[in-house]
Amino acid sequence: MADGDVRTRDKRGQWVNEVEGHPERSESYSGKEEAIEAGAALAEELGSTHTVEDAAPTGVITDPGD
Repeated sequence: MADGDVRTRDKRGQWVNEVEGHPERSESYSGKEEAIEAGAALAEELGSTHTVEDAAPTGVITDPGD
């Protein structure tokens, strides 16, 4: 991934958008579709690439205790 690229992925039951080289721009979402839409919009705003890493459903919406 290049600097500024956006990656949407599952992180222990919560979907996150991570921006390469800019962790302060990263955000988390409770739903996959919401995260994908926001990730695509952010990548467009930054003029970068958006990648979605698919994950098997776990049935967990958020991480307890985090």
